[in-house]
Amino acid sequence: MAKKASSASKRSKDTAGPESRESIEAQVQAFLANGGEIEQVPKGVSGQTNTSGPRHITLGKKPRS
Repeated sequence: MAKKASSASKRSKDTAGPESRESIEAQVQAFLANGGEIEQVPKGVSGQTNTSGPRHITLGKKPRS
């Protein structure tokens, strides 16, 4: 028979979201307080710089025919 999740693990999952948001907010504020700047990236811009080259992955060592 499968084990049930304990109520403690359920509670930690429920509160993980707000704690994470608070943690991220604190980190952002510390970054800005230390002189960091946030760069706004336009919508649709990609961080990918090189899009040329093969687009398929070769698995194994089969010679091309």
